[in-house]
This record gives sequence, C-alpha cells and structure tokens, in this order.
Amino acid sequence: MAVAAASPASAQDALPQVQPERVRELVHLVRQDCGSCHGLTLQGGLGPALTPPALRDKPRESLIATILGGRPGTPMPPFRGIVVEEEAAWIVDRLSEGFPADQGAAR
Repeated sequence: MAVAAASPASAQDALPQVQPERVRELVHLVRQDCGSCHGLTLQGGLGPALTPPALRDKPRESLIATILGGRPGTPMPPFRGIVVEEEAAWIVDRLSEGFPADQGAAR
C-alpha cells in the first residue's frame, strides 16, 4: 500500500498556528529577551547564534524542548509558562527561516 505524499496545503496545516495578536508579542520576546543573550540580531553573544545556518542541523524537537525547559547548568532559562509548546514551535520555525524584525511591544 503506497502512502500519498503530503500536499502543500496539508503540510501548511500542520505548521503551528499562533494568533496574529500574539505574533507581535513573540517577535518582541525573542528579539529582546532572547536577544539579550543571543545578540539583538541573533548572531550570537553569551548564547549561540539563532540564525538559519546555525540551526540548520539542530533537531526541531530539541530546539522546542530547549525553549520550554531551558538548559540546566547554563544561563538558558526555561520559557515554559511564558510560551506554550505551539508558540515555541512557531519560534523555532521562524528562526529556521530568518526571524522577523521587532515591531515593538504589543499595545
């Protein structure tokens, strides 16, 4: 029995969905809070770079787990409670393609 390849529409449906009003908050969070260690341009600093080339070989699920649970023994704090799993997945997906610019804190 052959398995049909996922169509682009069904593959798109599988991506994490984040409410539009929350997107601005998440972008600001990553650019400011994450940027305080990973560099405001996400090119690296105290923490490693969060650019597409730097993340290319990192497993998506591992990156999501790092956002949610932090990295014990390092300055990387857990963000569980600040973001939910779907939002962490959205952040990883955006980082993997080039993160959007900060439009400022949500109003």
